[in-house]
Amino acid sequence: MLVVLSSPVYFVFSIRLFKSLDIQIFNNFSSAENINLDWLRKLVYIFGSVWTLLMVVATIHHVFHLFSWIFCTDGISLSLSIFIILIGYYGLKQKELFSFPEKESFILEQKPEKYSGSRLKESEAGLYLEKLNRFMEEEKPYLNPDLNLPQLAKEVEIPSHYLSQVINENIGLNFFDFINRQRVEDVKNKMSDPRYNNFSILGIAFESGFNSKSAFNRVFKNITGITPSEYKKTLSV
Repeated sequence: MLVVLSSPVYFVFSIRLFKSLDIQIFNNFSSAENINLDWLRKLVYIFGSVWTLLMVVATIHHVFHLFSWIFCTDGISLSLSIFIILIGYYGLKQKELFSFPEKESFILEQKPEKYSGSRLKESEAGLYLEKLNRFMEEEKPYLNPDLNLPQLAKEVEIPSHYLSQVINENIGLNFFDFINRQRVEDVKNKMSDPRYNNFSILGIAFESGFNSKSAFNRVFKNITGITPSEYKKTLSV
């Protein structure tokens, strides 16, 4: 009975973990292309559904003596084996899982109430914000397509947890949105710059820190409300 109940319980826990993971990604990475775990989400959903179905069949067999017990046990073993193999295969291809900075710890999910115990004073936060804005304008770290929170914290010389707090509370954005808004503004500026007349829109996007066409189009439209091509047309009107 406990085995049967374990399937939906673990399935619910997995969904909650995925939600937490999404928050962590957007709080630490400026690009989700190399850490996109949709494949894992799909595998868990598929395996959870298959496991639940097999448990139902096993229960029916136990109570009503229908179906074959061998079908249930072999089905569970086969699906579990395939699940493990696929996780190993796709996991090894997920390079960001194996390339975290050695001496930097990523900020886990941060809820507003978690900052209540922070030692960061309002005056210090203001200084950090000013320092961050100046660094972004002068050094343009967002041009690095693989920029993450620990890297930026090291470059701007602000502790990671304080930098995360400043971005979340003082700017009102997560790290992903903060960096990509900078990139979108850079794209818009380059589109208006005659020196980039010979660049394609995608070429400008890559020059501004984006690392894929799909990510660029999605982020640009989410921020501006129109596609890059539509924005380009407005410049010639």
